[in-house]
Amino acid sequence: MNWWSKLKRNNLAKFGAIVLLLFYLVVIFAEFIAPYSPFTTQPDGSLLPPTAIYWRDPQGKFIGPHVYPTTQGPINIETGDRELKVDRSQPSPIRLFVQGEEYKFLQIKLPLPTQLSFSDPKIEDIQLFPGIPGNLRLFGTVGEGRLNLLGTDEQARDQFSRLVYGGRISLFIGIVGVAISFPLGLLIGGISGYFGGWIDAVLMRVVEVLMTIPGIYLLVSLKAIFPPKLTSFQEFLLITLVTSFVGWAGLARVIRGQVLSIKEREFVQAAKVMGGQPLYIILRHVLPQTASYIVISATLSIPSFIVAEAVLSLIGLGIKPPDPSWGNMLSLATNASILVLQPWLVWSPAILIVLTILAFNLLGDGLRDALDPRNTQR
Repeated sequence: MNWWSKLKRNNLAKFGAIVLLLFYLVVIFAEFIAPYSPFTTQPDGSLLPPTAIYWRDPQGKFIGPHVYPTTQGPINIETGDRELKVDRSQPSPIRLFVQGEEYKFLQIKLPLPTQLSFSDPKIEDIQLFPGIPGNLRLFGTVGEGRLNLLGTDEQARDQFSRLVYGGRISLFIGIVGVAISFPLGLLIGGISGYFGGWIDAVLMRVVEVLMTIPGIYLLVSLKAIFPPKLTSFQEFLLITLVTSFVGWAGLARVIRGQVLSIKEREFVQAAKVMGGQPLYIILRHVLPQTASYIVISATLSIPSFIVAEAVLSLIGLGIKPPDPSWGNMLSLATNASILVLQPWLVWSPAILIVLTILAFNLLGDGLRDALDPRNTQR
């Protein structure tokens, strides 16, 4: 039985793969799936609970799913509560494929500092891809009422839309981090194990030094010297680069150990006799033999990048509002009143982070079992 057949028979791995596929599709098509922009506020709509969906009008007549315009009233000084004002004279039907706010799908902008002053840079955007203009949304309302599936935050922005957009950073930081750290770890580990001697000694001492550096403390130190006006994109790159810089060392050490045994095999010795260059032999014959470990390790390493972004954003060192990420949305947990009175604002990003990490771990465990040649279970 090949590894693909083994993987398909693992129900937990399939569950993890389906969850991840769903999440990545949702965040890629965020402009279409989210009913509103993550930056749009609604008048008198801060900290609204999830919108109630009705099927009948006030007279009891069935008119299909609809919502009513809802706002927050003034604060009751005695109780501290805010009364919800629902205008039941204006039912707003819920529809699929409705016209909404304008957006540009797959727009790619690269914000760069253009001012020479390091302490106060001027940020300008460079358009790498202008995007596809559109305004079609998967679902929404027709009328004045707004459908806030998970309520609104303290700035009266739709929580569900911010979760969808925020998933782009939280999910892709792991992919980008692995894409940076793994090639570096593979190359350094392969060179160290293949050549041995003083090259191995020097590279492994560098690896050991890097493994002693705590990533969070390094980021805290860098935040103290970096410009204060970095955009969220630059913050994203900073977090990814720093976590990748300290994250490749462990992989290099493991790959080095595997290469030490692989380089003595017959096909590697034959490549040497035929005049193959060392770098060619490492890339073409040695490192491909570690592919199964790399696939498993990459799948299990992505959650660590996601957790790093969430923790850093939670303590204010990551993505800055108003740009959404699951980490900075989770920072509302530091507000005791929101944690008690509006728990949906905290639980929604927390559940998504937990589900994502669980899905990656389930998929990684499934890949490990499927690629293990000693596992002969049918």
